[in-house]
Amino acid sequence: MTARRGRPRGPRLPAWTATLTWKSAVFITVMCCALAALLGVLVHVSVAGQTVDDFRERALTRLTGASRAYEAGDPLPRAAGIDPEGLPEELRALALRGERGTVVEEYQGRPTMWAAGPADGRALAVRVDYSTGTEIIDGLDRSILGSSVLAIGATLLVGAFAVTRITRRLHLTAQVARRISAGDLDARVDDPRTKDPARPQDEVATVSGALDTMASSLQRKLQTEQRFTADVAHELRTPLTGLSAAAELLPEGRPSELVRDRVKAMRSLTEDLLEISRLDARNETVDLAVHDLGAIARRVVRASGTETEVRVGRDATVETDRRRLERVLGNLVANAHRHGAPPVVLTVDGAVVTVRDHGPGYPEYLLASGPQRFRTENGGKGHGLGLTIAVGQAEVIGARLVFADAPDGGAEARLTLPEYVRLGEPDEDPEP
Repeated sequence: MTARRGRPRGPRLPAWTATLTWKSAVFITVMCCALAALLGVLVHVSVAGQTVDDFRERALTRLTGASRAYEAGDPLPRAAGIDPEGLPEELRALALRGERGTVVEEYQGRPTMWAAGPADGRALAVRVDYSTGTEIIDGLDRSILGSSVLAIGATLLVGAFAVTRITRRLHLTAQVARRISAGDLDARVDDPRTKDPARPQDEVATVSGALDTMASSLQRKLQTEQRFTADVAHELRTPLTGLSAAAELLPEGRPSELVRDRVKAMRSLTEDLLEISRLDARNETVDLAVHDLGAIARRVVRASGTETEVRVGRDATVETDRRRLERVLGNLVANAHRHGAPPVVLTVDGAVVTVRDHGPGYPEYLLASGPQRFRTENGGKGHGLGLTIAVGQAEVIGARLVFADAPDGGAEARLTLPEYVRLGEPDEDPEP
C-alpha cells in the first residue's frame, strides 16, 4: 500500500499574528498606504501636468519670438538656433513636417524643454532650462511621501490605542469566562457601560453584560441545587439512623440481610451526598502533613479489602491531607473493581499514583468531560458519585486527577501530587 501524504504545509505564523490588534494594525496600514498612494498619484499628476504646461507655454512663447526675429533677419535670441546640436530627432522631424511641438530631454546633463517649428525647410528650435520644474516635482513627491508616512504613523497610533482598549476589554471578558468555567461563580466583568442604562453600549459591553447575566443565573441554579442536595442528605440521615437501628433488631435470615444491605447502601449514598455538598460549597480546609506516598497506598489497599496489587517503583514524600488522599485513592480502587476487571494494579512512581484495571475502559462521556453525578452507562452499578468525589477531593489537596484508557486496554486513573522536598532526612511514616 502507498501511504497517503497530506498537503505540504508552509511555515506556521507566530501566534500574535492571529490577534485582533495585529489584524487591525495591518488593515489600517494597508488602507492608509492605499489612500496615501492614491492621493499622492492624483496630486503628482495634477502638479506635474500644470508644471509641464507652464514650461511648454514659456518655450512656445520663446519660439514665437525667435520665429519673428528669423523672419525679420534679426539675430536669434540666446538658446535658439536653426537645427541646433542636441535637438531631439522626433522634434526635428515634426518641424520638418511644418508643425510645432515641445519635448523634454537631457541636454548637457540638465533637463531641458525643447520647442521647435518650421523655418524654410529646416527646424528652428529654442531650449528652456527645465531644472526648476524637475525640482518642483521632486520636492512635491518628497513632501507627499513624508506627509504620508506621518499620516500613517499618526493613524496607526490612534488606531492602536482604540483597538487596544477594545481588546483589553475582550481579554478581561475572556479571563472572567475562564474563571467561571474553572468554578469561580463569583467572577464578573462589571463593565461600567452596563451599569448605566442611559450610557450607550457597544458590542463588547453587550457581550460582557450577557456573560455577567449568565454567570449570575448559573450561580443561582447551582446554589439551589447544592442547597437541595445538602438538605436532602441531612433530612435522610435521621430516618436512616432509626432504620439502621431497627434493621439490627430483625431476626437473622435472608430478608434481614437484604434490609441491612440496602440500609448500608442508603447510608453510604447519603454520606456521599453530604460530602459532595461540602465540596460544592468550596469552604473545605485541609490538614496538611508530610507522609510517604507508598505507605498511604498500601494502607488504602488493605482498608479496601480488595485484591489489588501495589507496586512502588519510586517512593516519594508528599505534604498533603492524608484523609482526603486516602478517600481519593479508595474511590479509584473501588471504581476499578466495580466497573473494571482484574487484575487491578495501584502503582506509585514518585509523586504520581496510577490505578489501572483491565476492563472495558472508561465511558466516552467521562473521557470527554469528566465524571458526572448519577450517570452510568449500560445499567452499570453505582451512582457516579465515587469519581466525582475523587475529583473534588483531589482539587482540594492541590492534586491533578486524569482519566484515560490504557493503550493495551483497561481504564487508567493518574493522580499527580505536588512533591514535598525537605532539607533533612525524611521521617518514616509509620504504618498502623
